[in-house]
Amino acid sequence: MINVLIVDDQTIVRAGFAALLDAQEDISVIGEAGDGREAVRIAERSRPDVVVMDIRMPGMDGIEATRRILALPGAENVRVLVLTTFDVDEYVYEALAVGASGFLLKDATADELVSAVRVVARGDSLLAPQVTGRLIREFTKQRRNRPQAPSELATLTARETEVLVLIAGGLSNGEIAARLVVSEHTVKTHVARVFTKLGLRDRAQAVMLAYESGVVVPGESAPG
Repeated sequence: MINVLIVDDQTIVRAGFAALLDAQEDISVIGEAGDGREAVRIAERSRPDVVVMDIRMPGMDGIEATRRILALPGAENVRVLVLTTFDVDEYVYEALAVGASGFLLKDATADELVSAVRVVARGDSLLAPQVTGRLIREFTKQRRNRPQAPSELATLTARETEVLVLIAGGLSNGEIAARLVVSEHTVKTHVARVFTKLGLRDRAQAVMLAYESGVVVPGESAPG
């Protein structure tokens, strides 16, 4: 069962999301919050698997709430799915930077919302290359004129670096396996090692690091 906390300052939006998600056999809505501060209190008490987080809210916004929730003791497995009205939004970049696992547009279909919750719950990231990849490239290009590669990158093997680049290109484990002509199990092993060596939570943080450090240059596609 995937335990979900819904955070949105609009009561009718929360109610709609809750009704939709609670109707799924594998999803249970364990709480609702109208602002970031309340979301942190509920998350600290109930430890949801997934937080569906609105970004723009009065008081504590979704970015600060995401930062605080993911910093809670024992919150290592909590995943945050942020919501936004626009597909190019600086707030989304900030949310990914503080550890969110992906984002979804507020005009997404019911099926897309349900699928997104399941995706982040299993430890993957909702990073559609045509939307999130473009957003990350745009803001890293604007803000990171002189990227500084963290020293931990030097600990990656050549193959692990290649896997990191392909993750940044939006490829799934299966797609990386096909590209490298190896088994998906081998790719999972490489991904796990990359995350451990670089201290990453998930693929969203891997994408951010790859662009910010210069491992992937904005505008370049993944190697073919």
